[in-house]
Amino acid sequence: MRGVCILGSTGSIGVSTLDVIRRNTECYSVVALTANKNIDRLLQQCVEFKPRYAVVVDADLANQFRKKIALTNAADTEVLSGLEALEFVAQLDEAVIVVAAIVGAAGLMSTLAAVKAAKTLLLANKESLVIAGDLLMSVVKEHNATLLPLDSEHNALFQCMPQPYKTGQLAEGVRKIILTASGGPFLDKPLSDLEHVTVEQACNHPNWSMGRKISVDSATMMNKGLEVIEASYLFDLPADSIDVLVHPQSIIHSMVDYIDGSVLAQLGNPDMRTPIAHALAWPERHDSGVSALDLIVNNQLSFQAPCYEKFPCLRLAFEALDAKGTAPAILNAANEVAVDAFLCKKIGFLAIPELIEKTIKLSDVRAADSIATILSVDRDTRELTSQLLAEFL
Repeated sequence: MRGVCILGSTGSIGVSTLDVIRRNTECYSVVALTANKNIDRLLQQCVEFKPRYAVVVDADLANQFRKKIALTNAADTEVLSGLEALEFVAQLDEAVIVVAAIVGAAGLMSTLAAVKAAKTLLLANKESLVIAGDLLMSVVKEHNATLLPLDSEHNALFQCMPQPYKTGQLAEGVRKIILTASGGPFLDKPLSDLEHVTVEQACNHPNWSMGRKISVDSATMMNKGLEVIEASYLFDLPADSIDVLVHPQSIIHSMVDYIDGSVLAQLGNPDMRTPIAHALAWPERHDSGVSALDLIVNNQLSFQAPCYEKFPCLRLAFEALDAKGTAPAILNAANEVAVDAFLCKKIGFLAIPELIEKTIKLSDVRAADSIATILSVDRDTRELTSQLLAEFL
C-alpha cells in the first residue's frame, strides 16, 4: 500500500488521479488532498477517501471547510491552510508518491519540497520545470528523487525511452524527440477568424477535458510551447533536438527518433488516466479505466507542421528556451497574466501573444541562479504585464 499526496486534487488531473486510485484501492491510500478554492469538491473527495490531511490554501475558506467536514464521516481529517501547508503535506513520511497538479507557478515551492524529501514525484505542474528547470532537476539529482512526467506527451516520451531510463539524463542513441499537438479548437480556422474568438470557444477543446487555463493555452499553442521547454529539461535535450508535429486525432501522444532510424511512438485514447496510471504504478501497470484503443475505428491518423504565424506563442516558447536563464520564467508569468485577462474577458484572443511578446521585449533576461531570483522575476514580470495590459483595454 503506497501513500499518495495530491497537490491540487480538485482540478482535472487530481480528479483523474483519484479515479485511478478508486480502481486500485488495494495498492494506494490517500494521505493528503489539497485545494485552492473548490471546497465543495474537496469535501466530496475527503468523505470518500478520508485522507489524514486536507489543505485549503485560503484561510477563510479553510475555516468554512472545517465546519463542513466536521459534520461528515471524514471529521478525523485534519484541515490545514496556507502555502506552507502545501509544503508540509508534500514531505509527509506516509506519502511515498506526491502528485504535483497545482496549475501555474504557484505549484513551484510544494513541488520542490516533495523533491527535497526524495519522494516519487508525479509532475503535472509543467510550469515548475519551465520557470526553474535547471534548479529543479539539480535538486532531483541531489536528493535522489524520482520524477515521472504526467503530461501525456512527456509520459509518452518517457515510455519510449530506452529502459531503464531516468528523467534528467541524455538517453544514448536518441536523435530527437517529437511532441505531438492536437492544434486545439482553432487548427482549421484562418487567422482572420480568431479576432473575435470567445472564451467559451477557446475552452472547448476537441479531444481533451481540461481546466480553463490549460484549455486556452492549448488554443494558443502556448501549452505546446511550455511542453517544449519542459521536455528540454526532462530529457536533457537542446531546442534543435525537439520537434512539434500537429496530430489532430491525439492518438499518438509523442515519439522518440533514434539514430538507427527507428521511431518509437506511444498510442492511446486521449484520456489523462492513462499517463496517470502508468506513473502511479511504474514500473508496473495498473487498470486506468480507459477503453482499449481501436485502430479500426481510429484509422485516419494525420500530421502537419505547426503554423507559427497563426500560433506565435509556440515561436515565443522556442525563443525563450534558446535564451535560457530567466527567459522561460518571463514567458510563463506573462502568459498567466494574459490568459487570465482573456478569461476575464478584458482582452481578445489575439491580444494574448501580443501582450506576452511586448512584456518579453521590455524584460531583462538574467541567470536563473536561485529560487529567490526566479520568484523575483516571476513577480516583477506579472507586475509589468499587468501594467502593459492597460494598453489593450
